[in-house]
Amino acid sequence: MKAPHVLLLDPDPVRRDHLAQALRTAGCTVVTAEDGPRATAALAVPGIEMLVVDLGLADLDPAALRHALAPAADVAPDSLEAAERRHLAAMLHHTRGNKRRAAQLLGIARSTLLAKVRKYGLDVTQP
Repeated sequence: MKAPHVLLLDPDPVRRDHLAQALRTAGCTVVTAEDGPRATAALAVPGIEMLVVDLGLADLDPAALRHALAPAADVAPDSLEAAERRHLAAMLHHTRGNKRRAAQLLGIARSTLLAKVRKYGLDVTQP
């Protein structure tokens, strides 16, 4: 039986290494990615048969991921909530977690940003 090719997406390098080692021990060939855009790019490489991903990642674009998995399929756009979550995460990453600056750039009150950070469970401690 041929070893499956697995794409592993995890932003935490320690956890990613542990999971990759466990998959390799189980006989899998593993390709790793630390963020959504790199995972989507890795899917363009032929041979990936399995995907291990945390769907709650802030920068993961589910529509792009679905399109990469099935390019011929008609992919519905993300919900407004999913797009907002991704955009907020990108802005917080851009400002290195500075919520006041992120709120200014977004044109919203800091309290509104804080409410959305709580709503979406965004981790602002990792730039």
